[in-house]
Amino acid sequence: MRIDYDELRRIYRAEKNSSALVEVDDDFFDSLTEFFERQREEYLRSLRDISGSKAKSFTNLRKIIGEIFSLREKKLLNKALIAVRTGDFSEEKMSGPEKETMQELLRVLGRHQRILDEILSMPEEGKDKKAKEKFAVKLLQDVPAFIGADMKEYGPFPKGQEAELPEKIASLLVARKLAESPGS
Repeated sequence: MRIDYDELRRIYRAEKNSSALVEVDDDFFDSLTEFFERQREEYLRSLRDISGSKAKSFTNLRKIIGEIFSLREKKLLNKALIAVRTGDFSEEKMSGPEKETMQELLRVLGRHQRILDEILSMPEEGKDKKAKEKFAVKLLQDVPAFIGADMKEYGPFPKGQEAELPEKIASLLVARKLAESPGS
């Protein structure tokens, strides 16, 4: 992806006007860094020429990049909170570094959520026996690590791996065509 001022403004407007992440390429931040470096070089050259317009343009560029980052950061945090509570998670529309950040957020928030689970937990004899049953599935795609509804971390699972998972998680993976029952 090649970033320019028009693309940056488009992304900024879309991020500002949507509660969901705006789709960006996996290498978005690399492209953004390259663009920023080119603009910084132009800005520094313009200082020698005493060009006020380049200084203002560069200042605006720094501001818009910071705002895009801040908006996306807030959306990642919200998405992580929802994912930890519901077990529903997708890395769709995230750049590579954002995917890594999300995995870390899920780990930290998952550990934190377990505090509440321990407070609200029922004695062992009161737990449903079926919840402890594991079901075998074969992964049809690579599945990154995720936090299940039971607030435990599962995965990552490479394509073709067989895994023993709680019924609810196994059913969800099969329903989303990410896995199948072995022998299907």
